[in-house]
Amino acid sequence: MRGSTVHSKEGGFHKHAEWLHNHLSDRKLLFLLSFFVGVFTALAAYILKWLIEEISNFLFDDFDVDNTHWLLLVFPVIGILITSLFIKYVVRDDIGHGVTKILFAISRRQGRIKSHNCWSSIIASSITIGFGGSVGAESPIVLTGSAIGSSLGKIFHVDQKTLMILIGCGAAGAIAGVFKAPFAGLLFTLEVLMLDLTMSSLLPLLISCITASLLTNAMSGSAVLFTYQPTIYTIERVPSTIFLGIFCGVLSLYFTKATNYMEDVFKRIGNMYTKFIAGGIILSMLIFLFPPLYGEGYDAINIILNGNPADLLNNSIFENKSQMLIPMLGLIMLTKVFATTATTSAGGCGGLFAPSLFLGCVSGFVFANLWNNAGILSQVSPQNYALLGMAGVMTGIMHSPLTSVFLIAELTGGYNMLVPLLIITVSSYLTIYTFEPHSIYARRLAQKGELITHHKDHAILTLMTLEPFINKNCPRIAPDEKLSKLVTYFAREKADVFAVVDGLGTLRGIINLANIRKVIFRQELYHVLTTTQLMEEPQGVVYIDEPMTTVMERFEKTEASVLPVLDQSNKFVGFIYKTQLYSAYRQMLVDLSED
Repeated sequence: MRGSTVHSKEGGFHKHAEWLHNHLSDRKLLFLLSFFVGVFTALAAYILKWLIEEISNFLFDDFDVDNTHWLLLVFPVIGILITSLFIKYVVRDDIGHGVTKILFAISRRQGRIKSHNCWSSIIASSITIGFGGSVGAESPIVLTGSAIGSSLGKIFHVDQKTLMILIGCGAAGAIAGVFKAPFAGLLFTLEVLMLDLTMSSLLPLLISCITASLLTNAMSGSAVLFTYQPTIYTIERVPSTIFLGIFCGVLSLYFTKATNYMEDVFKRIGNMYTKFIAGGIILSMLIFLFPPLYGEGYDAINIILNGNPADLLNNSIFENKSQMLIPMLGLIMLTKVFATTATTSAGGCGGLFAPSLFLGCVSGFVFANLWNNAGILSQVSPQNYALLGMAGVMTGIMHSPLTSVFLIAELTGGYNMLVPLLIITVSSYLTIYTFEPHSIYARRLAQKGELITHHKDHAILTLMTLEPFINKNCPRIAPDEKLSKLVTYFAREKADVFAVVDGLGTLRGIINLANIRKVIFRQELYHVLTTTQLMEEPQGVVYIDEPMTTVMERFEKTEASVLPVLDQSNKFVGFIYKTQLYSAYRQMLVDLSED
């Protein structure tokens, strides 16, 4: 576990860290660190929720909401502006897409997450959400938790495998703390972050989850986030549950595709203030038309689950028109993605947990009402199906069926709904997986070949990078050299393969001694043959920015033992040897397989 000694010169804290590092076994130190990760993530989650509530209370203190509808249009835009300025001039780093950043850090930065993420996401997301941005606080707190785990790992100079576990502990503790849901936190790390953890690695995750959950309960009470009155679930409702799962899967696919499309549109807008204006206009228009899009949406969820859905019409253009409830909620299902993407792309900071729960609740309620109106089979409970819809949409967006099941059960105390929750999550997952094999977090990384998965072979190749294996000091030969001079090179160098490179650094070909062995001993050809006549085309080339999976595939396809590496401008960089790669691959396989 230990990578190097912790230096005591850096202050009193590091002296204590050194003492622990030297007096505890690797396993005991990991358990202790996972406990502190749970403590710190619970505190971070509590601070984030407290800040959001305090900002919201400050904005609406002494205001009559019924007479201040216009404030709902202004506050979110102000929050986005403040957040974007905070990120640009204080943080000076991109802190959006929290879970995607964790996945990228695992696959490409060896688990190194910048330390400012321990606090920057808390401040930025509390401003965005407190002012009414249509996003959730959970993804930022997950990034915060993982940054806490990464920072503790760096302080104690743990090895990469242990650092991955601590990052997982941070993410698990964050979910457990912010939702008071330890099982969901554990399963989120396994399903969404896709860390390949052994049974012995599971205990630190449990320590962080339980610690964070218990501490949150101690600080804020044990009340569940959502309350509802469940009805008995019978076998006659299985077909409608399956259809709801399919419906949620299709809706999740729409949400994923629309999110990526909108983000690409905003990326093409170069100017920060232009993005802010465009996103602010979109968000304000949508909130004006559909006030439930204001904020996280948890109040709207409770209104639906408690059986008062007509209250969602208040302050909207459909107020006092109860017949417009289902059409309005249907439009909210289609526009929620634009409100969320406008918030984040315009400069706000937030995640997709709350939007997915809100969207799922609305879709389940709408589906149940349409099902009942159609008179198909038995009638269903709109409140129960709103609850099931939350699990279905969350599963589809995040590809996390077990996390969704236990999160909804823990959020509502609805453990009596485990069977229908399992049915809907499986239906939703199978539906979206048919069209989209990766979650909304992992999709972009998967397209670049930078995604860690439970597939151990692929995980190892993703963790490996090409740069350390390139022999950049290999001999280079000019194209016009005579064989007489080449023989001198061959005798002096230990290499078997030589690169033929022109004056601009461009690879012209290679010389393999095994293929010209019959020629180099014929002295009568020493002043006749040149490099150009002796060289051959390489069996293939590798580009320096290609993922290791592509490099390995090229070796398998060409059956070459060595391949030249080129940079982005096709200049020769060096050679890479198959034996070296396979040796490193086998060692990483051993490391990942150790219990």
